[in-house]
Formats: sequence, structure tokens, C-alpha cells
Amino acid sequence: MKTLKIAIVGATGMVGRKMLEILEERKINAEFVPFASARSAGKEIIICGKPIQVLELNAENIGKVKCDYALFSAGGSVSKMFAPIFAENGTVVIDNSSAFRMEKNVPLIVPEVNAEEIKKHKNIIANPNCSTIQVVVPLKALDDKFKIKRIVYTTYQAVSGAGQQGHDDLEAGMNGLAPNKFPYPIYNNVIPHIDEFLDNGFTKEEEKMVNETRKILNRPDLQICATCVRVPVFN
Repeated sequence: MKTLKIAIVGATGMVGRKMLEILEERKINAEFVPFASARSAGKEIIICGKPIQVLELNAENIGKVKCDYALFSAGGSVSKMFAPIFAENGTVVIDNSSAFRMEKNVPLIVPEVNAEEIKKHKNIIANPNCSTIQVVVPLKALDDKFKIKRIVYTTYQAVSGAGQQGHDDLEAGMNGLAPNKFPYPIYNNVIPHIDEFLDNGFTKEEEKMVNETRKILNRPDLQICATCVRVPVFN
């Protein structure tokens, strides 16, 4: 039986490390290939007890390695640039950024809700926003039974959602230091500002929850309003 080869793109980041931890916990029988920026290339990370060298994310290395799957968590701009290169090489990309979520030909998947859509992929599958993933599971059951008329979302999201810099800001605030990532101190505070503000007064995070829910539930006209708040909790 062939051993799968799985690339982890953004392997040295907070989410990439968590992906590797979970793959290890679940005893996935695969060869893991960590990719990261030139800054992290050449470093060794421990995967399943073995030191493995991090490869620089570039077209040459992608072509050499030939993976079956690539799990992406390195930000939208990196996904836009490199996910299509993996896909052209026959690798199935599962992308954790917002880069492809609203692309018409890219399925946006929560397996408990719309697993059948996976069959439509063209080597790129999008993973929804973390908050959207959680809520669409019960919403799908309610929509099937009662046909939902309107959804009003409020989320309270930990600083880990802003990556290592968000984590560092909360830690700094606990020690009386000023923030670097957030526009205001997050320690002992809540900030209703996740991602960028749009012209309509909502943030990108709020817009993502609206649009992704509609796509996953296949309800393009469903009325939805979202408020997303960053809170002083690490994880």
C-alpha cells in the first residue's frame, strides 16, 4: 500500500505546527514534507519523532517533491501564489486561508454539512473560517427541518486567531507593554475589529461569515448579520 506524501505549507507557523500535532495524534500513515518561507528554510522540525528539514516554498521544490496532498496555512497571498502550482502538479490542496473560499469552482467544505461537494474539486478545496465551521453544523440540521429565515451571529474570538503576533500582544499587555498587532490594548479589553473594515462598516471577518454560510448551506439569499469581537483569551 502506497504511503501518502503530505505537504504542510506554513509548517513553522502557529497553525502549521498545530496541524502537524493533530496529524501525529491521529497516527496518519504519511510522509510529511514541511514548507515555509526562505527565512525558515533549512531549519529542522520534529515530526513523529524524526527531525525533518523545512523546504523553501518555491516552484522548483514543489515540482521536485510531488505530494498527494498539501495543507496550506500561510496566509491568503501565499495560497494565491503557490496553491495553483501544487494543483498543476497533481496535488490536492486543502487551503486554510480565505483566498479561494468564494471562488465559484472551488468547493468550500465542512464534511458534516456538504461532503458531497468535495467531488467537484479541481485540486483545490477551501476550508471555511473557523467560526463558520462551528455554526454551520447545527444550522444545516435546522435549515433542513425548518428552513431558516434569518441568522444573527456574534462571535468572541481568541487572540490565537491573529497568529503569533496576537498571542504576543496579549502577553505584552499582561506585562504592561503596548500592543504591536492590534490597534488598541487587548489585555482586559474587547475589540470589535477582526481583519479590515470595509466601506459598509462591517469587517472582512464579518463579511466572510455571511458569504461562507450562504455558500455552504447553498442559500445565496439567506439574511445574515454578523458581529465579530476579539477577546483577551489566548486560545
